[in-house]
Amino acid sequence: MPEAQAGPFEALGDAHRRDILRLLGAGERSVQQLADALPISRPAVSRHLRLLGEAGLVTSERHGTRQVYQLRSEGVAAVQRYLETVWGDAATRFRLFAENTGGHE
Repeated sequence: MPEAQAGPFEALGDAHRRDILRLLGAGERSVQQLADALPISRPAVSRHLRLLGEAGLVTSERHGTRQVYQLRSEGVAAVQRYLETVWGDAATRFRLFAENTGGHE
């Protein structure tokens, strides 16, 4: 049975994957550079990168003999837009609630 692709929020559910995204936020890196900066093995980094790629959050290209990864701006922007919408809606509801209940004791 083929493994289902992870969505961006499932991919963000793991602390190591979030660490990888933070590192890639500073610029492109190879698997080895990421593994050197993290407390996990190179094969584990590769597995996390594969999942992040399937979720549309990272992309890679070959530089000589190295595979170099970077954030996929379209995927990250889509997650950001979603979160801004959710938090914006929640903030609006909270403000309306506060305005409508203020002064009532």
